[in-house]
Amino acid sequence: MDEPRKHQVSLRGASAKEITRDALLEKVSQERELRNYARRASAAAIFIQRIWRRYKVSKVVALRLQEEWENFVNHHAGLLSGTQISISILRPFLFFITCLSTRQKKIRNRDVNCMERCFKILLESVNSVDSRKNYCSLATGTPEERRIWNYQSKKLISLCLVILAEFDKSSAGGQNIVVVTSLAMRLVVHLTDLKGWKNITDSNHQMADTAVKDLVRFMGIDDSGLYVSIRSYINTLDFPFPSQIKNKVLTDDKFLVTASTITLALRPFHMTNSKVNAPGLLDVHYVAEKYCVFLLTIPWLVQRLPAVLVSAMKHKTIMLPCLHTLLILKEKILNEMSEINQSKIAFCPKVIPPVGWALANIIGLATGGENDYTDSGRFSQGLDCVSYVRVVINLAENLLAGFEHFGCIRIENHEVQSDVETFSQPSDARFCDSDASHGSFKMSYLDSFKPICQQWHLTDLLAIINKEFCVQGSDTLTQMEEKYLGKLELIDIAYLYSYILRIFTFLNPTIGSLPVLNMLSFTPGFLVNLWEELESFLFLGDSQTAEDHSLCTNKISRNKNNSIFQKKQNQGNKDGTNKWVSVLHKFTGKSQSSSDCTNLVDKQEKPSQVDEESSDIWDIEPLRNGPQCISKDMSCLLHLFCATYSHMLLILDDIEFYEKQVPFKIEQQRRIASALNTFVYNGLTRGIGQQNRLVMDSAIRCLHLMYERDCRHKFCPPVLWLSPARKSRLPIAVAARTHEALSANVRPDDPSTVPSMGSVITTTPHVFPFDERVEMFREFIKMDKATRKMAGEVAEPGSRSVSIVVRRGHIVEDGFRQLNGLGSKLKSPIQVSFVSECGLPEAGLDYGGLSKEFLTDISKAAFSPEYGLFSQTSTSDRLLIPNASARYLENGIQMIEFLGRVVGKALYEGILLDYSFSHVFVQKLLGRYSYLDELSTLDPELYRNLMYVKHYDGEVKDLFLDFTVTEESFGKRQVIELKAGGKDVSVTNENKMQYIHAMADYKLNRQILVYSNAFYRGLTDLISPSWLKLFNASEFNQLLSGGDYDIDVDDLRKNTRYTGGYSEGSRTIKIFWEVIKGFEPKERCMLLKFVTSCSRPPLLGFKHLQPSFTIHKVACNVPLWATIGGQDVERLPSASTCYNTLKLPTYKRPSTLREKLLYAISSNAGFELS
Repeated sequence: MDEPRKHQVSLRGASAKEITRDALLEKVSQERELRNYARRASAAAIFIQRIWRRYKVSKVVALRLQEEWENFVNHHAGLLSGTQISISILRPFLFFITCLSTRQKKIRNRDVNCMERCFKILLESVNSVDSRKNYCSLATGTPEERRIWNYQSKKLISLCLVILAEFDKSSAGGQNIVVVTSLAMRLVVHLTDLKGWKNITDSNHQMADTAVKDLVRFMGIDDSGLYVSIRSYINTLDFPFPSQIKNKVLTDDKFLVTASTITLALRPFHMTNSKVNAPGLLDVHYVAEKYCVFLLTIPWLVQRLPAVLVSAMKHKTIMLPCLHTLLILKEKILNEMSEINQSKIAFCPKVIPPVGWALANIIGLATGGENDYTDSGRFSQGLDCVSYVRVVINLAENLLAGFEHFGCIRIENHEVQSDVETFSQPSDARFCDSDASHGSFKMSYLDSFKPICQQWHLTDLLAIINKEFCVQGSDTLTQMEEKYLGKLELIDIAYLYSYILRIFTFLNPTIGSLPVLNMLSFTPGFLVNLWEELESFLFLGDSQTAEDHSLCTNKISRNKNNSIFQKKQNQGNKDGTNKWVSVLHKFTGKSQSSSDCTNLVDKQEKPSQVDEESSDIWDIEPLRNGPQCISKDMSCLLHLFCATYSHMLLILDDIEFYEKQVPFKIEQQRRIASALNTFVYNGLTRGIGQQNRLVMDSAIRCLHLMYERDCRHKFCPPVLWLSPARKSRLPIAVAARTHEALSANVRPDDPSTVPSMGSVITTTPHVFPFDERVEMFREFIKMDKATRKMAGEVAEPGSRSVSIVVRRGHIVEDGFRQLNGLGSKLKSPIQVSFVSECGLPEAGLDYGGLSKEFLTDISKAAFSPEYGLFSQTSTSDRLLIPNASARYLENGIQMIEFLGRVVGKALYEGILLDYSFSHVFVQKLLGRYSYLDELSTLDPELYRNLMYVKHYDGEVKDLFLDFTVTEESFGKRQVIELKAGGKDVSVTNENKMQYIHAMADYKLNRQILVYSNAFYRGLTDLISPSWLKLFNASEFNQLLSGGDYDIDVDDLRKNTRYTGGYSEGSRTIKIFWEVIKGFEPKERCMLLKFVTSCSRPPLLGFKHLQPSFTIHKVACNVPLWATIGGQDVERLPSASTCYNTLKLPTYKRPSTLREKLLYAISSNAGFELS
């Protein structure tokens, strides 16, 4: 019993029940907490009561003082002394206004009237020449008067800035608030401007100056709220669209308020000093920081203000400190910009962030004259262009980083967000709710970048590169400033325009960066300078690469670059009014007469002369590790060069590229192609990060344009395109399976997809030799057949084959009727039964031969120009292209779609068709757009005419051309406008390039688009688009119709079957091969067409011919005496093209076999079914 009692405590009679010690301590602790809480609650209640009583008493006193103040003002006539104003006017006024308005954040109507009367009294006083009645005389009086004046003046300034900040919100006062704000701003300007004081003498000048500087210093610190108030006010001003800017007019009072606010905003800059600890002076970086954060981030700042005020903001005493501070305090300022108005609106991808407005405003302030800030053609006077460029780079980089962080920038093949909204402000909200479209908003924002898209902007910056540029005011720069400033370099300009390109692409996905690219492409010398800079990095010390030894192989010095540019620029200025082709000559400084390289490519060495080991010279070592291992500077240069040159390649015609060789010589073109080829291949194989997407996309686009031009007209050795992958290509089967596996597991719309070997196959298939790509294509089909078999598509009852009956005289119609609706099911075998012209079924079983004959015959009939679906080009090779009148035929579009399935079926089964399509048409099937330089492959005469217009020296208007094209169909003429209202637009020297490209676009793209889309739909029912991308246009035709225009007799002999009694050792067979070897190449092709219906051999050799080439014995008994007499078999050879079988009689003499065989293949007679 004793043990449990040890832990109990007696309450000494308070309770009969005893508790443990721990419980007692806990109870005591809780009671102590309750007492503490009660004390805090009581103290809080007393504090609230005190605050309330103080507020109530203060309000009562303020109202009484206001009433007394009003009575005093109403009954007192005449001008008061400075002391009376301080004691009787300002002291009560500041008290009751602070209590009734300032603290309430709301200005009452009664308060507005009081403010108006007080400010008028003060303005009348400070303008008085009587020192006793001038309120400012107190600033030079006794120490006590100076202290009171200083305190009251600061209170007045704070009140005036509050009024300014509440300008748009104080609707109670109506027009009176505008008047009061105007008076308030006039008062602050007067108090802080010593020149406006009337009571200054030599004796008190020093004290007055000190007083004014103290007020200005007060405005420059956070306590005054100067820049926050000015920001609030400027945001209430209207921001017109570009068409309205020059017509913007402010009322007198509002203009006075606006002018005063800008004056006050700039005033602290005149009190600054770079020495932070200097007495009586503000820190220049502190003032510039607030100015940049709160004013330069105002949406459309430059456009909101009158031009006369903008010119004041452009002054070098304002711009230089701001630019220098933005460089020195970059991180701090950017962080502060990102936090502006965060409490009111969350930063989202649809908003132009504050840094975006700062970028636009700085561009506007750095360019333009005093009276026109939209299009002046020069930089602001005294601008530090070095600092300007680097500030723009920093701001643009931060803006793009914000876009990327919030997922705004879409990767290739992804739609860029179009609904961009403005930075949130009260007036901005009104803008977004207005009827103006988001497209107009974006264009209005991008209009602020207009100066940077003009050629003078770039040429002026390039001109600075070759000068020892001295920063304005450099004698006062600190060591920190000197660290961030220096000489302008080409890489700085590259960064600037690279970022601007990305901003334009994001904000205007329809037009994209075309305005910038147009300017960059036609700026004399710029593209050449970019390449020389890249070349100095990529080909440093490489003496084996160039055949043209005049090219530089060592690093090009900056001075040399600049002298080259100067020379080109001078020539460009001299010939600025010449035609467009002259602009292209300015790139290299060559005149038309100096072009002596006509047909240079035709004279270049044959590809066979290039040793395979020399491919290493086209594999550029600095780029072998892809974009991950190149510097940021190199990446920027490469991105800008590729984007600009891609744009230029679209408008360069073959004469300029090959003969006149502008902007680069052919050897330089090879270097560019090799660099891009190496870069893109290694980027795809090694994987690229999201940060390298843009440079890869631009490099891929430029590479494709150069490769397609080389495919049409060779300027690079074949080994150049193969060199990057020569040592690292995967085996064909492995590459094909890798590609298919990646294609199956990766969504095409996923922007996070990392390119790999699968991308190499579709993006840069040219790194694989053509034969390997053909094998890869066959491997894809083999895999597809295996997949279909595993899926049961070829094992279901009735699905093993498709049976059709075709009339010989209606093969196209019958094939279309029975097969067109099958779609991808056409991959299954076709069982064909022919019906003769007499209506009788033809004998024979289809083991694959009849289906081959059907595909051959239907293509022969349907692709014939007489049928009307396809026509031939006017070029010498007479290639096929859809007939523009096909749409008027019955089921014309559906028939073309069906023919796409026929061609797809032939490719799927490996059956050769002896037809080739136009380069332009195949480009559409491969998903590629055609440009001006390809028109020569479609209509050489039209191309020559357009080139005549392009290079016409006179006035093009005299040719009487307009933006229309005339088409004739079934005897009727139809006029088609190349653009809206084109029949009323004459072609002139100014718009002739638009006309040329519009005409080319119509002929190459628009005219055949509906037909190519239909053919593409049919083709891709059987052939995957990714398989087609393995080949270029000419290679596609080879894939369809076979290889070279000759036959490898040894290969054919090796893969020939013999039936009917023939063997390799038969006499007639030996004679046959001897005769074939003696044939001309054309005759051998005729033989192949006679037997197989196609004049070209299979691409991978005759072992891939299906069915195999077969020679069947046709026994012919000739009497012995006839043989002795010199007679031979009279029967002609015949063929079964459906089985690729030559039925050869047993000729005894070579001469007879040659004669009979040539007669048969020349007349294309002798077909029979066996």
